Amino acid sequence: MCTQDQVIGMPSVNRRQFAALGASGALAACTAAGATASGLTERSVTFAAPGGTFDGVFIHPAEGRHPAVILWPDIAGLRPAKVMMGRRLAEAGYAVLVANPYYRSVAGQQFEDFDAWRSGGGFDAVGPWMAKNTPEAIAETAAAVVAWLDAQDAVDSERGIGNQGYCMTGGWTIMSAAAVPERIKAAASFHGGGLVGEEANAPVNLLDDMAGDAGAIICIARNDDAKAPTDKDALKAAGDVAAADVSVEVYQGDHGWTVLDSPVYDQAEAERAWAALLALYTARL
Repeated sequence: MCTQDQVIGMPSVNRRQFAALGASGALAACTAAGATASGLTERSVTFAAPGGTFDGVFIHPAEGRHPAVILWPDIAGLRPAKVMMGRRLAEAGYAVLVANPYYRSVAGQQFEDFDAWRSGGGFDAVGPWMAKNTPEAIAETAAAVVAWLDAQDAVDSERGIGNQGYCMTGGWTIMSAAAVPERIKAAASFHGGGLVGEEANAPVNLLDDMAGDAGAIICIARNDDAKAPTDKDALKAAGDVAAADVSVEVYQGDHGWTVLDSPVYDQAEAERAWAALLALYTARL
């Protein structure tokens, strides 16, 4: 996940600049304008889950039943940029739950954007919240979210569920797919942290617990790779012996390159990652 050194070294993106991205088309390429994109239904949701009341934003095409996707936000949590990303995915034909990863501690949006998290004592604030998200807790949450999704009219429960995560939640995608292999058939990790470790529940050691008909893409930031150059090799080796189809690639973007309000957002590399995500979901869901 993000480290303090990485954050300190990032350029600044303020709210005015973020709004300008939308006006210039960088965000328009990712979602239709407005609170709810044309042809979509969007609502805030809550439901009982282990450790508290789960909350998030559920976005899906207004008509029909569709494969479900869980979008786990990065360290800055549930916020407009992540909802925008969820809308784009819903426009592609998916029923998307943009999750609050800190529901065990706090409800709803805590930071307006990444810059507000970075400048507002975000590291100190989220530390205790993150501590509650143990591997065991993440597995329990994944099972509860899957059960809720399968009960929604907009979800085609006969098709697999996808999940995607960013920064601290990159590893959650693999943990979730390993925890609920009968339903979660796709995991997409973007500049994920903590993927490799010796523990039995480290994501690298859970790839073989994913379903045989599942797939995973592990998209690594170039600066993360520079800091831990052997991680990709360990992930590739684990992927080679897993029953699931696992792809590992280093992208030419820095940690956070896929996230719309990130100071290092790289539209060209983000679009490559988007294409890989859609290919994964098309093949597995």
